[in-house]
Amino acid sequence: MIKDLPENDVTDIAVAVALEGENIQSKIFHVYLINLKNEPIENVLITSKGYGERDGEQVKTSTLRHMFASVDANSSKQIELIDEQTFGLANEYWVSYYIGNHIYDKKFIFLPESIIDTNFIKLPIVNKPGVMIG
Repeated sequence: MIKDLPENDVTDIAVAVALEGENIQSKIFHVYLINLKNEPIENVLITSKGYGERDGEQVKTSTLRHMFASVDANSSKQIELIDEQTFGLANEYWVSYYIGNHIYDKKFIFLPESIIDTNFIKLPIVNKPGVMIG
């Protein structure tokens, strides 16, 4: 049955971790969904979770679910706040959405230690420093 499904490639959609601000004790980061398409996406469902190894033990975070009725063309939506302590884990965002009657989905995975200052770029649309997968 899976072979009968059309292969809908996800393009012009990105997930980004943006630096929002910092103080003496810590930095504040948010995760964004960025729609770089010239059309809106609808019924957007995002699941997020972290997993990996810390101090020789397997670690998993809670799975969170987020829903947006629509994300306008060339715009972004804030998904969630992310804690710096999870940057040593793989942080996975599974994004599903519709354009018309066609469904699209893709996993975006920030590998452990990939969210670091040396990997920062100026994020499109969000206009903040951060790391983007798209």
